[in-house]
Amino acid sequence: MQTIIRQSENQTPPTYQWLGRCEYSQFLQKMQQYVAHFEVDTVWFCEHAHVFTTGRRGINNSKADLGAPFVATERGGETTYHGLGQLMMYPIIDLKHHDLNVRDYVHLLEESVIQLLQTYDLKTTRDCGLPGVWLNKEKVAALGIRVSKGIAWHGMALNIHPDLTWFEKINPCGTSRKATSMQAQGIQHLDLGTVAEQWFNIFTGLLAQKKTSRSS
Repeated sequence: MQTIIRQSENQTPPTYQWLGRCEYSQFLQKMQQYVAHFEVDTVWFCEHAHVFTTGRRGINNSKADLGAPFVATERGGETTYHGLGQLMMYPIIDLKHHDLNVRDYVHLLEESVIQLLQTYDLKTTRDCGLPGVWLNKEKVAALGIRVSKGIAWHGMALNIHPDLTWFEKINPCGTSRKATSMQAQGIQHLDLGTVAEQWFNIFTGLLAQKKTSRSS
């Protein structure tokens, strides 16, 4: 049996990796392997080729022929779309190391998007009972995580400039609401790698704040 090495309390913050464009099934295997042999917190950013995924409930809420692969995963949530122009954030985090429960972690993930979009003068909100981040009742960021032996993985999808017609093929995350994007709100010519770095800095800053507040 392989020994799982956990980071010490004095470990540096999570590492950052920009992985570019990733085929989803291969990426999922990479993530599963990292979690199985977890050593340190990391945050991966990428975009996927067109794919629809569903969570542990296994609900296929598609409305039409999808025209892209459909992949069942271990995350929470229902069917959603990932594709070009959508920025994926996958933190792989030891929740105990950060003194976080699942509810607080989900809140922190959502808050990282809310603060990120504030820097672009976009006012977003949570919607009680519906995970993710919303802009004028339209979903701009989706959320689905899994916790395995205290390690949180999977993560969030932020719509920067995807083709929103792909979302018309499904009932996004089991709601009847539409999806929107930063581009649809007038924010043009964004580079995903640049936004990834901004998001990482906000996310890790919130992690550090949470740990400091709990230890004080």
